Amino acid sequence: MTLPAQAQIIVIGGGIIGCSTAYHLARDHKADVLLLEQGKITSGSTWHAAGLVGQLRSSASITKVLKYSVDLYKGLAAETGLDTGWKMTGCLRLATTPDRWTEFKRLATTAKSFGMEMDLIGPDEVKRMWPLMDTSDLIGASWLPTDGQASPSDITQSLAKGARMHGVRIQEGVTVTGFRMEGRRITHVETTQGVIACEKVVNCGGMWARQIGAMAGVAVPLHPVKHQYIVTEKIPGLATDAATLRDPDRRTYFKEEVGGLVMGGYEPNPQGWVTGDIPENWEFRLFDDDYDHFGQHLEQAIARVPALAEVGVKQMINGAESFTPDGNFILGPAPECANMYVGAGFNAFGIASGGGAGWVLADWVMNDEAPLDLWAVDIRRFSTLHRDRDWVAERTLEAYGKHYTVAFPHEEYTSGRPRIVSPLYDRLKAKGAVFGSKLGWERPNWFAPAGVEAKDIYSMGRQNWFDAVGEEHAHVRAHAGLFDQSSFAKYELSGPKAAEALEAICANRVAREVGRLTYTQLLNSRGGIEADLTVARLSEDHFYIVTGTGFRTHDYGWIADHLPADGVTFRDVTEDWGTLSLMGPRARDILARGTQADVSNAALPFGSAREIEIARVPTRALRVTYVGELGWELHIPIADLGTVYDALIAADTDLRPVGYRALESLRLEKGYRAWSSDITPNDT
Repeated sequence: MTLPAQAQIIVIGGGIIGCSTAYHLARDHKADVLLLEQGKITSGSTWHAAGLVGQLRSSASITKVLKYSVDLYKGLAAETGLDTGWKMTGCLRLATTPDRWTEFKRLATTAKSFGMEMDLIGPDEVKRMWPLMDTSDLIGASWLPTDGQASPSDITQSLAKGARMHGVRIQEGVTVTGFRMEGRRITHVETTQGVIACEKVVNCGGMWARQIGAMAGVAVPLHPVKHQYIVTEKIPGLATDAATLRDPDRRTYFKEEVGGLVMGGYEPNPQGWVTGDIPENWEFRLFDDDYDHFGQHLEQAIARVPALAEVGVKQMINGAESFTPDGNFILGPAPECANMYVGAGFNAFGIASGGGAGWVLADWVMNDEAPLDLWAVDIRRFSTLHRDRDWVAERTLEAYGKHYTVAFPHEEYTSGRPRIVSPLYDRLKAKGAVFGSKLGWERPNWFAPAGVEAKDIYSMGRQNWFDAVGEEHAHVRAHAGLFDQSSFAKYELSGPKAAEALEAICANRVAREVGRLTYTQLLNSRGGIEADLTVARLSEDHFYIVTGTGFRTHDYGWIADHLPADGVTFRDVTEDWGTLSLMGPRARDILARGTQADVSNAALPFGSAREIEIARVPTRALRVTYVGELGWELHIPIADLGTVYDALIAADTDLRPVGYRALESLRLEKGYRAWSSDITPNDT
């Protein structure tokens, strides 16, 4: 079969994500789609997946994506004539600790708000539903009746057939070898069987997605990890409709298969695979059985289902799966390339996500914006930090190890830190700072008072920092605090068309007189909020834009994508400027002691942006607050940050550094919104 000379959209990868995306592109959007698979359909990670389908996630949008998968799998066989192996068995999640039970109680509330059925049941009811289980250590379980299981290969073949029925051309045995580019745009896909012109590329390459992305300069931060499970011989007394079982406190999962059990788990000491390229011809390949490593799961599983001790193992599956540094999958437009989209890194829930991920990704590809709030999985949540393969590998293994641990509020990752530090790091550490990490930056979350250990102790109730943060909060309200917000993302837009361009992009009027600052949103075509930031006009054709640390790649990309082709210059200047936020009712008195400039309300009113000198350092003083008190964001050349910090601290004996947890409680008390939690692209 010869390859066509061109296609509107080329999907790379014939696993469940690629086939689902191609199916939805053709079915919903009548797109002209060519799917290229280097081996055979399902030959990467899909064919050896365990096939559990759960739907509940902490994000409403991601839960919607997973619910869509279930609806699709229920009806797909009727459309294509190919069975998907879908069984709605329901899912039991077991709780053996008070913290886990609290987590489930909170999840039950979340599920209800998402319109999902979820019940909490006692050990006796669990025993009735699953008689082979030892329930002696259970507090209870959560029961999701609409969860289930499916056959990964069957679903994928059914989606592939459905895609063909809607006009998709699928070519197996074709490897992508490179891209022809014009600037940031792919014009042709180069393969082992010829070159194809195209308008857009969708990278659904699974473990290979990173290599495929790299050919177009795109970073796809994922790492392959060896994930093992066993399939047992038949177990007497096991019902064919037994619920799938997740036993997170023992780090294991179970599902019924042909009268036996599939059992696997997520260990705290996972085995990563290559940090370099995946070997060629890795189709339908597995690693050798590793019972030494798997023994930890077997021991826990037999304690839960004693009958396992009496049955043989039919086979062990030890295959590579793609995992990401935060345990969420990767979707969306690659920031480095104008027409590559990515769908990869599914952290062993690709089967559960497959249907819905293909649906939203297809919509995103066709309309150039996400159909709902997908920030949790957006590829633009990453940054240049995630090009470091060793860092990604280390952080990804930590995320894998947390797959079944209790999700404590405010829990921080520990691997690969500290990575990026402000010049004030050592000064703040000496003051008792307990740091958190955001997009690689170390940021003080709170300050431990004398006699209190400077570390987080996690719990489901009030954590050990609660009182200290309360005192910081009260101090800012009564006096003043100094926040190191140097991690803020900062951009400069200049040129004769800068004002006109920003007026078109921003919801608020930002082309005000020079020296004015405006808080504004950026909106998608539905009026949904895509970004939330401040814009200061430094001169007629020079603007300074400040946004949240985590949104650096996303907001830069959003603005860049909507700028005119000429007449503007857009730069990321994040590392050029440190930021000190001086906030509180005494902020003006303190600032006045550190500068010769007039900082009165008449000279520097709310919403003003002026350059002043503090300790002889030229400083951009932005009169704006996120805590509801009088205050300034002081943007300082980063090399001089320490000089200004020392001068302000010396100007007032009661001024003290304050952390991000107090910032959060202050802004909540004021009713200020945060993008991604209080306002999202779903909100207008």
